[in-house]
Amino acid sequence: MLSYRHSFHAGNFADVIKHIILVEILESLTQKDKPFEYIDTHSGAGLFNLKSNNALKLQEHETGIGKLSAKSFPELKRYFQVIQSFNNSPKVNVYPGSPSIAKYFLRPQDCASMFELHPKDHQSLSKNMENKRKIRVNCDDGLKKLDSLLPPTSRRGLVLIDPSYEVKFEYDQVIKSVENAYRKFATGIYAIWYPVVDRKTIERMEGKLIRSGIKNIQRFEVGVAPDSDERGMTSSGMFVINPPWKLMGTMSTLLPKLAKTLSEDKQSIFKCDVLVKE
Repeated sequence: MLSYRHSFHAGNFADVIKHIILVEILESLTQKDKPFEYIDTHSGAGLFNLKSNNALKLQEHETGIGKLSAKSFPELKRYFQVIQSFNNSPKVNVYPGSPSIAKYFLRPQDCASMFELHPKDHQSLSKNMENKRKIRVNCDDGLKKLDSLLPPTSRRGLVLIDPSYEVKFEYDQVIKSVENAYRKFATGIYAIWYPVVDRKTIERMEGKLIRSGIKNIQRFEVGVAPDSDERGMTSSGMFVINPPWKLMGTMSTLLPKLAKTLSEDKQSIFKCDVLVKE
């Protein structure tokens, strides 16, 4: 389970949809002065050089962030501001992972817990998060530790669950962990990333969420190609529990345009819906 390295995939289309949603949620949380806690269960290294050997091996960023620009997507102004803060030129040579995006938004009153099991990525994450006193970086299993962190003292928080799904049981493990977490912190925001490699697997995941008793669940997904058993990830999405009230409106307008830009043949493949009402 430690073979996955996100440095080979940084900035791909799955990162784009995931991080756009993350930026929207974090920006919403900072609209109030009251502190919040950010929990990242699968943090990775946190910051990625797109000129590194790993990134250049697959060059997935070319069909992800490489297809977007601030000029073409003015509605993503804040997303591009975050990315630009890590680059010294207009060209995106460094891409921030979710920890760095969170670090950008965290204020003195906020705090974060980040988890990464891979020794090298944990070392990189610790370095990338240094000089931020209220960020705790842990070399541990974030899903197993999640229950002990809830509810946060502030009673406001965002939990990002972003595993690699290297092994099939992770899909069930994620839902079980979310159900347990929700029982302790029902008002928290939970953002659950998923890859569509096998649609039936995601449908089972979706069904378990719907039957869990958890309220207020929305789903946002973008595909670069139709579902297929003959290739890898064709779509990627997020289940968001207790989303900010503006998120559905924002994504409803954005996703058709984003999907058309990111797809391999300019198709507009996306899902933007409410799985469970409030």
